[in-house]
Amino acid sequence: MTIDTIVFDFGGVLIDWNPRHYYKNVFKDDDKMEWFLNNVCPPDWNLEQDRGRPFSEAIAIAKNKYPDLSKEIEDYYNQWEYMLNGEIPGTVQILNALAQNYKIYGLTNWSAETFPVALKKYSFLSLLDGIVVSGDEKLIKPDPQIFQVLLKRYNLQAESCVFIDDNLQNIETAKTLGFNAIHFTDAENLKKELASLNLNI
Repeated sequence: MTIDTIVFDFGGVLIDWNPRHYYKNVFKDDDKMEWFLNNVCPPDWNLEQDRGRPFSEAIAIAKNKYPDLSKEIEDYYNQWEYMLNGEIPGTVQILNALAQNYKIYGLTNWSAETFPVALKKYSFLSLLDGIVVSGDEKLIKPDPQIFQVLLKRYNLQAESCVFIDDNLQNIETAKTLGFNAIHFTDAENLKKELASLNLNI
């Protein structure tokens, strides 16, 4: 089947999001910052917001456990925009080139409450033909169901899509569903992988 569609993950592929971009200015000490991000507001805590849990609920849970860090916990939402550090070098240029010849979609694990900030901040997202946000769907990758949401909503065939993600679990799920999947490491390798599929970039 001819490839006519490209599906991008966002964080770690197109957008450099990392709470360390903000918290390095809060803690001034890397060990304290890492302890906070591994114990107080760890990745699995944040992933529940990607799954649809409201930040207000998440913050209340964390503050209940660590009341002495209430301000720092609240900042995870209040200062969220400062966790964005611009585009991943080179990838947006690839997206722009692909958009000339292919349909482009997004499939992202992202909180429904914070995604509008990214949508406003990054004009290249307006190039996409459609976006599925995990927080809106109450589903997160690598659950196959969220891939099915994308396929059904936009009337896509997995075999005609290239799926690009920096998370290997998500890549494995995509492959089992029939997607042509590329594990993203950097823009140069992405170009090579796309060229190996005979895509015009």
